[in-house]
Order: sequence, then structure tokens, then C-alpha cells
Amino acid sequence: MGVLCKVNSDKSSELNEKVLVIGIAGGTGSGKTTITRRLSERFGEDVSIIRHDNYYKAHHDMPYEERCKLNYDHPDSLDTYLMVEDIRKLKKFESIQCPVYDFTVHDRSDKVETIKPAKVLVVDGILILSDPELCKEMDIKIFVDTDADVRILRRIIRDVKKRGRSLDSVVEQYLSTVKPMHEMYVEPSKKNADIIIPEGGRNMVALDMLFERVSAHLKKGKENG
Repeated sequence: MGVLCKVNSDKSSELNEKVLVIGIAGGTGSGKTTITRRLSERFGEDVSIIRHDNYYKAHHDMPYEERCKLNYDHPDSLDTYLMVEDIRKLKKFESIQCPVYDFTVHDRSDKVETIKPAKVLVVDGILILSDPELCKEMDIKIFVDTDADVRILRRIIRDVKKRGRSLDSVVEQYLSTVKPMHEMYVEPSKKNADIIIPEGGRNMVALDMLFERVSAHLKKGKENG
């Protein structure tokens, strides 16, 4: 209570309003981004988004050829501790400086992105439900469950078209790290989900239910305000 007395009245009002944290996990190409985008389109500035992908560890001292060989699908490749700290700040209605990862060079860039707090925070990432500390910060934990054949095709299209990767490199990475790490970490994390959504953003029934939950939270916030 002492901390609340030290902030201005506007800030105090914000801190008394709970941030609804929604975690969206699932395998590569499962449709997590589509659901996140739909939430953002529907609720606009009431939603802020933080992505686990931006928290890959920096390897500035490592040559590009060596960075290409790293296992980016293992939990140790991510600075999850920093992400947890940033989520806690956003839940206190504090802006954060989120790192920006450059997938074309397999390294964290020197840029940062300012993420402002909102009434709803979406946490997006393949491995977010495999980390107990991240799970503790979430109010709703969602796992997007999509057929493996569909997921690999989506990943190929994304990495080749948007990240400048060769087809051979995408296939090699999928077989050597993506698939085994999915089986070791991602798939087992499904048990930590509150909701499992088959087919991701194409599942309109599940999306409508999620929209209703978010709408109820926002409405409650307005009534309390």
C-alpha cells in the first residue's frame, strides 16, 4: 500500500486495474500469430503484445557461421528471465524497452521496441508454457494445436519468404532441432494449458469464446473505473 501512495492519482488508478495476461503457445507454424493478430485487431489499444522470439540471447562475439549452428528451439536459447521481468513491469502499467531480434543474421539487433502497457497483455511463444515462472504470470494459458504437416509447410513459407532463408537450411533445422525440441519441450507443455485450440486462428468458435472473455474483462475494468 505504501508504494501506491507514492504514485500520482492516474497511475494509482491504473495499478488498481488488473491486467489480463493471455499466453498463447504451440508449435512452430501452429497459428499463434494469427490469434494474437485477431485479438489486436478486435481490441486495438487495449491489447499489448510481447513475443518470446524477441528474447533470443545475443551472440555478438560469435561468427555468423557458428550462430547458424546453435539450437534455437531449446529453452536455454532464450532470455526468459528478462521476459518475466518485462511482463511484471507491464502488469504494473510500466512501459518496457523490448529487445529486437534479427532472424536474418541469427542475432539480437541493437534496436529496442517500446511496448506500452494495456489492459490486456498477450504473451506469444513456442516455449512459454514450458517455463514455470512464465506460467505463473498468465491468467489464461492457451495451446494452439495444429497438424505437424501444416506447421512445417507454414514454417518453410515464412522462413524462406520473410527471413531470407534457403529451403535446404529450413529443412535441415527442422529435422535437427525443431522437431526433436518440439517433442521434448513444446508438446509436453500442452498439459499446462487452460485451453487447447485446434487449428489456431481458423477456429472461430474458440476465437469467439476468447473474445467474449476479453470483452468481459474490459467491461469489468470500465465498471470499476
